[in-house]
Amino acid sequence: MNFSIENVLALYDHDAPLEMAYTIPAAWYIDQRIARMEHDQVFGSNWIAVGRTDQAAAPGQFFTFDLDGEPLIVVRGADRELRAFYNVCRHHAAAVATAPCGVAQHLRCPYHGWTYGLDGSLKGAPEFAGVCNFDRAANGLVPVSVALWESFIFVNLDQQPPALESYLGDLTQRLAPLSISSLSFFTRKSYTLACNWKVYVDNYLDGGYHVPHLHKALNSVLEYTEYTIENGEHYALQSSPLVASQDASVAQTRTGDRAYYYWLYPNFMINIYQGVMDTNLVLPLGLDKCLVVFDFYFGDTSPERERYNGESVAVSDRVQAEDVHICESVQRGLRSRAYGAGRLSVRRETGEHLFHRLLAHDLKRSVAS
Repeated sequence: MNFSIENVLALYDHDAPLEMAYTIPAAWYIDQRIARMEHDQVFGSNWIAVGRTDQAAAPGQFFTFDLDGEPLIVVRGADRELRAFYNVCRHHAAAVATAPCGVAQHLRCPYHGWTYGLDGSLKGAPEFAGVCNFDRAANGLVPVSVALWESFIFVNLDQQPPALESYLGDLTQRLAPLSISSLSFFTRKSYTLACNWKVYVDNYLDGGYHVPHLHKALNSVLEYTEYTIENGEHYALQSSPLVASQDASVAQTRTGDRAYYYWLYPNFMINIYQGVMDTNLVLPLGLDKCLVVFDFYFGDTSPERERYNGESVAVSDRVQAEDVHICESVQRGLRSRAYGAGRLSVRRETGEHLFHRLLAHDLKRSVAS
């Protein structure tokens, strides 16, 4: 039976309090219509983290990014202004920048040689003499809103987005005492998972519920009974005191008084220990496929600390491998006729409840309008 998209959306009650709530239904993870709505209403209307300030620090330095099928370029202008554009030539839609990153004095499309300044303006259109009513000024690269917070670069595809500061709310004040700006980028690792992007976010936001069962090594350093979850308007903070671990690698690299796990709607995570941070960016690649990009930061990235930092990344790798296995298992189960939706733990899954309600708000407003 084919249900209308209105009926599929109505399967979830976004007004239900946590103690009465269900998860979003399985159909939301496997229906292509939902994915198309997410493209427009979630990834096309919210502030999305796309990179680090060091990726576009010097004049002419740029990087490209694929945001749910939308090709983007972020570039530092000669005037040192940071800008973002759709990486789409205005002539016949080819990618203007084909390298993932680099330094350029101008941006030239490899197809027909149309050339743009670092400010996006059209500088050259070969053999276009005689074309009637051609407005060069109206044929520059299409701009995208871009903003900075800490060392992170965000974009918003909405034509009139709210200020990033208002979107973040009190998250900036909550994070400020942790001094993450003092940490330096070390390395990046990417993982492709055979699951919907929301499955990965759900797993992250279950309040540590799965940690004792799935992540034995990580659990050994967390005081699970004292694990806390707090929700903001667009973010959730999961936090736990740290204890001495019998696992030597975890004990050495996960130190300090407390672990902090921040999630910012819809798909950005910041994980902080003493002198250590990694960020996770979750990007849809299809209904049953997503990409998770990890950036690792440390207080000391000198050659003398390279081995220690590498061991810390290896600890993260172990946790990620465990998450990959369970997320892909969940994705298979979501297609079973045995499953429709699940209940939520009041003690543990308040962050997941927030995620589902924010998602429902974005998807349902498009139908209401």
